[in-house]
Amino acid sequence: MKGSHPHIEGSLKTYHVWDKSVRIFHWINVACILCLIGVGLAIFYNKSLGVSADGKILLKTIHVYIGYLFALNLGWRFIWFFLGSRHARLGAILPFGKKYTQSLLQFIKGIKSGDLPSYNGHNPLAKPMVTLLFILLSTQAVTGLILAGTDLYMPPIGHKIAQWVSISEQGNGETVILKPGSKENIDKEAYQEMRAFRKPIITTHKYAFYTLIFAILLHIAGVIVSEIKERSGLVSAMFTGDKVHAKKPVDCDKEE
Repeated sequence: MKGSHPHIEGSLKTYHVWDKSVRIFHWINVACILCLIGVGLAIFYNKSLGVSADGKILLKTIHVYIGYLFALNLGWRFIWFFLGSRHARLGAILPFGKKYTQSLLQFIKGIKSGDLPSYNGHNPLAKPMVTLLFILLSTQAVTGLILAGTDLYMPPIGHKIAQWVSISEQGNGETVILKPGSKENIDKEAYQEMRAFRKPIITTHKYAFYTLIFAILLHIAGVIVSEIKERSGLVSAMFTGDKVHAKKPVDCDKEE
């Protein structure tokens, strides 16, 4: 595997772990989440902030466009689960199987004894957290795309939503164009049906957001603790792609 062979730096060995695609995904994801949180909170507290109705629509539109980048970036990462390097693949992340149970028990034993096994990829305690993060990110992406259609009539389903809630056609036979935030040309009954359809989706989006924030804080705490205890360059690895180990990682290829 290209770039996987270690070189010696004193008593440490350097291993290439995260390929460029994983690192780019990670930092785009971080930037998108921070922006989405900031704009999302501004939308949520729009009245307290004195945001006008048009300003709220603008904030929602910005939120959606950031969400498109977030969803595209996440979609690419799912493709990379099957095309990426060894530690980028789905099998290296999911916390399942007999081998995983064994490695988890061994890792917990190492925590108790103070002799932690080294891992190039995610350690057994990190895998459930990373899996949870991807589930929550996916939930936010899917529900967010649906809400973009129900709120602003934006892609991918905005056209269908607009057809659902609008009056069938204008007197001259032309298609009705709906303006986000306006009730003009809206079929009231259809609109209420759409809002009922939207309600559980926005509830899911809201509570998945709260859960995601909590999971991110746990993730950051876990990274800090791992960096202190393992001293493998966990944080810098997301910039350089490389980790350092004083002993051979458990998940290291035989040829490494």
